[in-house]
Amino acid sequence: MIEKTVKNLHGKLSIKIPSSIDEITLGQVMELLESPLLNDLEAIGILSGVPLPEIQNIKDFDDLHVFGEIILRLSNQLKNLHSNNKLPKRITFHLAGVSKTVNVLQNLSVEPAGAFFASREIIAEEINEHITKYGNDDWQLSFNPSLKACCQVLAHYFYCRITGKMYNEYEAEEFTNEVKKLRVMEALPIAKHFFHCYPHLSKTKTGCLNLLLQRWKKKRELALLKSLSISIP
Repeated sequence: MIEKTVKNLHGKLSIKIPSSIDEITLGQVMELLESPLLNDLEAIGILSGVPLPEIQNIKDFDDLHVFGEIILRLSNQLKNLHSNNKLPKRITFHLAGVSKTVNVLQNLSVEPAGAFFASREIIAEEINEHITKYGNDDWQLSFNPSLKACCQVLAHYFYCRITGKMYNEYEAEEFTNEVKKLRVMEALPIAKHFFHCYPHLSKTKTGCLNLLLQRWKKKRELALLKSLSISIP
C-alpha cells in the first residue's frame, strides 16, 4: 500500500491505495472495470475509498502524481488478471470485526444442494451467453467468466462455511458484499475452478465408485447441456 497526506479545501486528507494487484480487492476491480472511461481521480477514489468530492477538492494536483504512476502500473497488471490459476490454501473473511479462516484446497465442492444448483445456474448462463456471442467451437479457449458471475458463485460457495448458518439463497446472494472484500488474486482462481469443472462443481476424485458416479451424473446432465448448446469437455 502507498499512503500520502494531502491538503484539500477542508483541511488534511489521508489517501492510501494498493501498490500492486495482490492488494486489490475483487470489489475494487469490479468497480474499476465497470467504468471504461475512468479518469485518475475516479480511480483514486475507488482504490482508496475516499469520496470523489474530497479528492476533487485537493489543492495541489501535483500531490496526486505518485498515485497516477501507481494506477498506470496497476492497469497494466490488470490486463493479465485471468492468467493466475493458483488456488490459495485458505481464505480469511472479516465479519463484524471477527476473522474467520477456512481451508480451500481441502474442500472444493459447492455444498449444500441449494448452493450447488444456484451456482450451476449462474455458470450455465454465463457459458451459454459466451457461446451465443462467440460460437461453440473451442469456446473454452476464449472464455473468461465475468467478475460479477465469479463473485456470485463464490458467495454461494462460502456462505454456509463462513457464517455457519443454514443455506438461504437470498442471504447467500447478499453475501456477495463480503466476497467483494477478498483480494482478487485469491478469489478469482477459486471461482474459475468451478467454471472449469462445470457441471459437477466438485474436486476431481478417483476410484471405481466415484468414476461410476461421475458417469451417472454425466448422463443426467446431457439433457440440460444440450438445451444450453454446451458440450462437456
